[in-house]
Amino acid sequence: MAKCDICEKTLSHGNQISIARSHVSRRATRTFKPNVRTIKAMVDGQPKRIHVCAKCLRSGKVKRA
Repeated sequence: MAKCDICEKTLSHGNQISIARSHVSRRATRTFKPNVRTIKAMVDGQPKRIHVCAKCLRSGKVKRA
């Protein structure tokens, strides 16, 4: 399962509305997946492979090994 080890971001659910929007009641459930990458980072002074979302990588919350 896609899950960030830093911020605990996981799958979220919502509705997908039809493009035509001719009928308001036409909705389908869909899943939003986080943009998770597997990187080698320093954890407790040791290099370790962890799953990190792109937002945590950009913000500098993770130090790469």
